[in-house]
Amino acid sequence: MPVRADMLNGHAICHGGFVFALADSAFAFACNSHNRNTLAAGAAVDFLAPARESDVLTAEAIEVSRTRRTGVYDITVTNQRGERIALFRGRAHEVAGTIVSSEGPTQNG
Repeated sequence: MPVRADMLNGHAICHGGFVFALADSAFAFACNSHNRNTLAAGAAVDFLAPARESDVLTAEAIEVSRTRRTGVYDITVTNQRGERIALFRGRAHEVAGTIVSSEGPTQNG
């Protein structure tokens, strides 16, 4: 995610909401990667360093734990230099259904 001028806050750094949204998107892909409808049950973020205009942010998700209905995922957001910008932990809960059925995408897909 390239950090643009319109994403900066009053301190001339990337607004935390954009960093959170990037991490949350990686969380969503990770927790739904088993083709089971999975929703966020909670999330927390720690901002470690500022992201500045023209930085390019990357979010990487790791599945820490997955049981029958719940999962825990850690997402690290880094800049183009590999510096950690934020750590995000998401908790997921599985609900009925799949993302893609054998017949093709469901109404959610």
